[in-house]
Amino acid sequence: MIEELTTLPGLVALGAAAGALLAMVCVLVLFGRTRRLRRAQTAVLGDGKRDLVAHAERLEVAFSELRDWVEASMTSLDHRTGEIEGKLDGCLAYHSVIRYDAYGEMSGRQSSSVALLDRRRTGVVVSSILHREQARIYVKPVNGGESQLELSPEEAEAVATALAGERV
Repeated sequence: MIEELTTLPGLVALGAAAGALLAMVCVLVLFGRTRRLRRAQTAVLGDGKRDLVAHAERLEVAFSELRDWVEASMTSLDHRTGEIEGKLDGCLAYHSVIRYDAYGEMSGRQSSSVALLDRRRTGVVVSSILHREQARIYVKPVNGGESQLELSPEEAEAVATALAGERV
């Protein structure tokens, strides 16, 4: 029998058997890898009735819809932020209080001027002048840091102090 293996047909048969054995081992290895791949695919795709291409297509559609939603949300947020910033420009940004003795009576600096200005440096100066027998309140508008009405030195100081200070 050994003599039959040393002949050319025997060597070819032996080589074919070795090739078949090697092919069988490769088939078994590939079969095992395919089973693991199918198990992993089932974990990702669920029931296994869908294929990977259909799953990838659904993911692409879902990401496209998500991108559109994010873009619409960002546009809405940009619009709302612009509205809020516009409203903030009209809010109190600068303020100051100057207390003084309006009549020089040494009454404890009971008079005061209050400057209340927004980001555009527009607002009012409210002055309260107190005397023993009377009290007067004056309100003067301020636009762009200037008043059309003449400001008293204390009112001008209140505006200058407000604008020189940090914003609220």
